[in-house]
Amino acid sequence: MIKRTAPLFGLAALAAFVLVSGCSGEAPSDAPERQSQADPESPATDAADPRTRYERLASIPDGRGTGAFPAIKYEDESLPAHVIYRPENPEALDGPLPIYLWGNGGCSRDGASARLHLLEVASHGYLVIASGTILNGPGVHIPDPLPDYYNGTTPEQMIDALDWAIAENQREGSALQGAIATDSVAVSGHSCGGLQAILSAEDPRVDTAVIMNSGIYNDEGPGRSGMVIKKAHLEKLHAPMLYILGGPSDMAYANGMDDFRRLGVPVVAANLDVGHGGTFWEPNGGKAAAMTVRWLDWRLKGDGAAAAMFLGDECGYCLDPDWEIARRNFSAK
Repeated sequence: MIKRTAPLFGLAALAAFVLVSGCSGEAPSDAPERQSQADPESPATDAADPRTRYERLASIPDGRGTGAFPAIKYEDESLPAHVIYRPENPEALDGPLPIYLWGNGGCSRDGASARLHLLEVASHGYLVIASGTILNGPGVHIPDPLPDYYNGTTPEQMIDALDWAIAENQREGSALQGAIATDSVAVSGHSCGGLQAILSAEDPRVDTAVIMNSGIYNDEGPGRSGMVIKKAHLEKLHAPMLYILGGPSDMAYANGMDDFRRLGVPVVAANLDVGHGGTFWEPNGGKAAAMTVRWLDWRLKGDGAAAAMFLGDECGYCLDPDWEIARRNFSAK
């Protein structure tokens, strides 16, 4: 069942939120200080030698994910400025693909900046769509000098991707015709992309949100990756949320935990002590990708074993010494 086919955000509404640049981390309230902060998730921000670091990360193979459905990534001319990640063989699926919409760290236009994470999610039976284009990875030419990829996407692109998926599910001749669960939708993103996801989570078609190393600014000032969003926006949200944060060393930790305390929807805050950069460049997206898959399997597929990782006094992640788990607004039993 399609919940709603009209996009929630128009350009005028988005203009009220998208201002000067910013990332999701808390910083001093003056704009110059905030603008000087580097986002560790972006290879382009390595102060010593950004090109060397970018080339190193770009040389990492894509992988296929660890799920039952080896995944691929590609661009489709019918959906400009987006990258699609999905199981390579739709005929092998055991059910329709829920939708996972992604916003890049730094609001970057590199839709492959979290490719290991996104391929992992897709391999477990999800249609993943990231804003941007493929700007790193196997076969990609890296320009010299290295461009600034920041501030190249908007929250509206996430909603555009959802509208496209709904249409593609119905389009005669599509490889994904009838294969998309258009009534099972998650929004997600890293750092500034997490703020894009928080904005997009207002759309009534969204069933859950996974916010990674991100949170609305506690000082509510402008930031360096193109986003301004107020804490009052949290009152508009309706869907259960998971915040995956990097512990106290994560520049977004204070903001994300403050969101957690304010939200009126069911919410989990999960902290892994890795800082702001997360586990995106670990094989198959690391521990954060594995948690994301379990959350999606619970919230979008109704998987009881996945739910047990988050629910109950002895939930799987509650007993995992690598994670610190906090929960609000739903029964932990």
